[in-house]
Amino acid sequence: MAVSQNQFFFIDSNRCIGCQACVQACSECDTHKGHSMIQLDYIDRGVSTQTAPMVCMHCDSPTCAEVCPADAIKRTEDGIVQSARKPRCIGCNNCVLACPFGVPKMQTRMNLMMKCDMCYDRTSVGLKPMCASACPSQALFFGTEQEIRELRPSSRPVQSFTFGQQTITTRVRMMVPRESAITQVDVTANMFEPRAGLPEQIDPMVINLHVEKQV
Repeated sequence: MAVSQNQFFFIDSNRCIGCQACVQACSECDTHKGHSMIQLDYIDRGVSTQTAPMVCMHCDSPTCAEVCPADAIKRTEDGIVQSARKPRCIGCNNCVLACPFGVPKMQTRMNLMMKCDMCYDRTSVGLKPMCASACPSQALFFGTEQEIRELRPSSRPVQSFTFGQQTITTRVRMMVPRESAITQVDVTANMFEPRAGLPEQIDPMVINLHVEKQV
């Protein structure tokens, strides 16, 4: 079985309420051995408690797999980038350092890189990922583009990201305001954002914070 080509994973950070239901649900996935492969990041802890979920973006050309010297990371034909294969992983951490989204995690006790595989044991048989099933605010949504258009009429999905001079396209989509001119999300934009005033370009992951400040 394979993941349907009509179904995608959508992240709407503005809807995240920080409940950590996704974190707990992820740890119950059969392929994760009790480890949660999703994390909640604080956007700007100094001024807000707003959180954003981070899962593997499942890049069309995954950097983690490209830098793996042991060829331990595979991308399936349906576009899912899987955890390192234990017989081949040498624990070098190349993938951990190379991922633009900071997703791969080295499980030192097992000497194995593990990451979100979009609950492949579930999605390949037509079920939703554990995190999307448990998210009460639907900040994490798994479904068709038609479904997300009906649920989020004021938002639209983006699947192109920039990291320095690198452009990355992904299977996972991030929701941004429909009226915005954003066509690519700059992964590093919020790293050097000034603390006072609005930046010239607002990162869609923190746009709700700026709206709060203007009210």
